[in-house]
Amino acid sequence: MDRFFELTARGTNPRTEILAGIATYLTMVYIVVVNPSIMAAAGIDAGAAFVATCLAAAIGSALMGLLANFPIALAPGMGLNAYFAFAVVGGMGIPWQVALGAVFLSGFLFFLVSIFKIREWLVNGIPLSLKLGIAAGIGFFLGLIGLRGMGVVVANPATLVGLGPLSATSTLIASAGFVLIAGLVARNVPGAIVLGIIGTAALGLPFGLTEFKGLVSAPPSLAPTFLQMNIAGAIGVGLMGIVFTFFLVDLLDNTGTLIATTHRSGLMNKDGTVPRLGRALMADSGGAMMGAALGTSTTVSYIESAAGIQAGGRTGLTALTVAGLFLLTLFLAPLATSIPGFATAPALVFVACLMAKGLQDLAWDDTTEYLPAILTALAMPFTFSIATGIGLGFVTYALVKTLAGRAGEVHGAVWLLAALSAIKFAVM
Repeated sequence: MDRFFELTARGTNPRTEILAGIATYLTMVYIVVVNPSIMAAAGIDAGAAFVATCLAAAIGSALMGLLANFPIALAPGMGLNAYFAFAVVGGMGIPWQVALGAVFLSGFLFFLVSIFKIREWLVNGIPLSLKLGIAAGIGFFLGLIGLRGMGVVVANPATLVGLGPLSATSTLIASAGFVLIAGLVARNVPGAIVLGIIGTAALGLPFGLTEFKGLVSAPPSLAPTFLQMNIAGAIGVGLMGIVFTFFLVDLLDNTGTLIATTHRSGLMNKDGTVPRLGRALMADSGGAMMGAALGTSTTVSYIESAAGIQAGGRTGLTALTVAGLFLLTLFLAPLATSIPGFATAPALVFVACLMAKGLQDLAWDDTTEYLPAILTALAMPFTFSIATGIGLGFVTYALVKTLAGRAGEVHGAVWLLAALSAIKFAVM
């Protein structure tokens, strides 16, 4: 174990790694409640989605630990799951089986890119401002869904959106849940988000809004979603734009997480590059393909892994610990499926707030940088499409740089993505 995980070389030991894995697990276990709720909105069986979420997290984290030896855990990504359920399936009317096929294809594309040097060309070519804008925009998209789930935001024919009936019991409880999560996080309470979700659901019990189904049981059947992905359908109905959106967001999300976590753990190379980047991205892509086969949206590296790194995690043993804990979570299905939508919605809004933090790092003194980023972030919730926001961001970035006489600053990858987006908009 010491030789395989390089425990002594990295100044750690099994006890520290296991405790770090527990810390990471507690910060991200909320996904086993939130993701099935979102997948159910796409018509996927909630019980099967719960099992798929646990297994995808376990397999993805294990791959990262064994292939790359990084203390980074994986699970179905927030934002991409909402894009899957509400934009692709709900908004475009694509069957969830076909949407899962698109997720699988995006994972396969990610795998191919991870093998060749294309990944560096794409990652290095996309400017930091657009990366920050994309992350914040996904957060805003998630926040809109969360506010709607809380009952705070409703449709309004006169103003598009409006304020919901705040006197509704579920809305009041959901609002209290958001404050509870924020307070627990501010106090650095381990597992703050999942504790807030459970607490919010418990508040609904006296009002008959929450139905307690039990605590422990055998896992539900995975049959409703296992290998139900329709790859041929995803190719046949021309979903390559959606496939590319899943791929691009997955690539940017995972690369950003790898950079942040390896830097924080001291594992980054002296020249600023990420060691074993190819192996790490292969683990990510493998997790995405396995997740689609199991029946859930794109699996990504979780920035919550920083909690385990803060606790001393330095090797893949931390990720393996997370994997084991997600397997044990399979037996908590009754508790997870007892959580109503109004209890998970505050968590979506809170995660949205976290994702928006990156905007502070924009170059606010350079119009050609911050303007496309902000447009990207705004377009996602207001067009209810992550793909549209990304496309508008690339087109705007290229045009604004050109009009400013700085076309030479636009990387070839941005020109390519901008041209593809422009063609897509023209066809639409």
